[in-house]
Amino acid sequence: MPRQVDYEERRLRIAEAVCALIARSGMEAVSLRDVATEADVSMGAVQRCFHTKEDMLLFALEHVSQRVSERADQRIAAASTPQAASTLLSHTLAELALLDEASKTQAHVWLAFVSRAPAGERLPAVLRDTYGKLHDLIVWLIRYGQDTQEIPEHLDAVQEAHTLLAVADGLTVHVLAGHHSPEVALAVLQRHVDHLLR
Repeated sequence: MPRQVDYEERRLRIAEAVCALIARSGMEAVSLRDVATEADVSMGAVQRCFHTKEDMLLFALEHVSQRVSERADQRIAAASTPQAASTLLSHTLAELALLDEASKTQAHVWLAFVSRAPAGERLPAVLRDTYGKLHDLIVWLIRYGQDTQEIPEHLDAVQEAHTLLAVADGLTVHVLAGHHSPEVALAVLQRHVDHLLR
């Protein structure tokens, strides 16, 4: 059993190293040698954990997605009204948009993966799946709000989710580019959520 724990811990450490390299120097900086150095493991350890560079990159992407999901759950749990649809939507979208300083590395990494998608083989499918799950989550939150009568029933949850996900994704780019501050971006997201509640 300890060997399995070590293996999983090493894979996570390598994923963190991949993310750090991408955030600092871009996707081009990700080589087995540089990842091994960043993770403080041997190249052989990296190769034992991941058969190909693409496997390593996809695991790092899944790791980022998992961390964003965990932070959204924590943020919702800490909210004063965690069961309100408006709270659930606002906090979930804020985490998906990766707007705060703690999320900056993940935002850089996420956008690096998105920009690499057209050239990848398996990456586009992983991103489609991830975006599909995010869309489904937002649809569910909107329908939950409709069930609790916080959101009008006549609104099309699927179409509203398309809009909210696109706005959150776009704001990630605007904040990273310095076009908007995180505070302005959060206000934009909140206006979109408030629009649903009318």
